[in-house]
Amino acid sequence: METITHNLVAVVIQILCFSFLIFPWNLIFTIVFSFISHIIVDAISIITYHTPDVQKGDKFWIFWHYIIYVLSLSSIIVFIIPYWLSMLFANIMDLWDWLTLRPIQKKIRKKTPESKWGDKYYFHRIVDWVREKLFFWLPKRNYKKSGILIEIVLIIVFILYIGFLGGFAHFF
Repeated sequence: METITHNLVAVVIQILCFSFLIFPWNLIFTIVFSFISHIIVDAISIITYHTPDVQKGDKFWIFWHYIIYVLSLSSIIVFIIPYWLSMLFANIMDLWDWLTLRPIQKKIRKKTPESKWGDKYYFHRIVDWVREKLFFWLPKRNYKKSGILIEIVLIIVFILYIGFLGGFAHFF
């Protein structure tokens, strides 16, 4: 799914861990559960409009991603303090795979197009395994534009839940 979804799930995880666990368990479980949440959230992303590749010619895709980028950036600004720890670990797989490995692999493949360098280091291989083993029964809607409705509902539900848990209290 998108960064905003990962961020909202991470905020819920940190609120719950810090509400029910004492130090250092609250930190340890926040880190572990936030990391695991990325795997689960991405594994179920096939039920949302989440194409694995950029759709440059599709105006709907471009418009949707402008909205998602604004919402994702907003979620970072709103929740970075005090939820930076959970947000970092909920997004660390994307940071590693998309911002570190892919650029390196792209440079290597310019010189050696058939290179498989880096393939075994992608965290998202874990996501693929979990999706195949646990969520194989979910409908594949990642190319269906109506799939944005599912993600919109998830975003709204998590925002409401965070509000219910008092996750916006740091503003007041």
